[in-house]
Amino acid sequence: MTPHGEFHWNELLTWDAPRAKRFYTATLGWTYEDMPMDGQSYHVCMSGGKPVAGIFQMPKGKGMDGVPESWFAYISVDDLDARLALLVKNGGRVMREPFEVPGVGRIAIVADDGGAAMGWMVPAE
Repeated sequence: MTPHGEFHWNELLTWDAPRAKRFYTATLGWTYEDMPMDGQSYHVCMSGGKPVAGIFQMPKGKGMDGVPESWFAYISVDDLDARLALLVKNGGRVMREPFEVPGVGRIAIVADDGGAAMGWMVPAE
């Protein structure tokens, strides 16, 4: 498990997953393993047989319209509820309340006191 306070996962939020997959295959040599997620596929990027990142196709009309394509980072935390309380106490904001992703972990989407968004998560064992 990724230690507390370290980056655990990165994912590309994109409007065109097939284009992104072609680009990262051509430039980095990534291959992909798809897994179902909310009625679509989440693309796990593989390098040397190891998962290194994800590609998420942003759904149109589900609150993400106008979101620019970008890489999104997830940081491992030891206790999500306790860390969220500290986040709020120190001027941060919870953008999406904690949710569980089976086999992945418990995640919240947060913003720091300057507005930078990220995911905080307790990774699954």
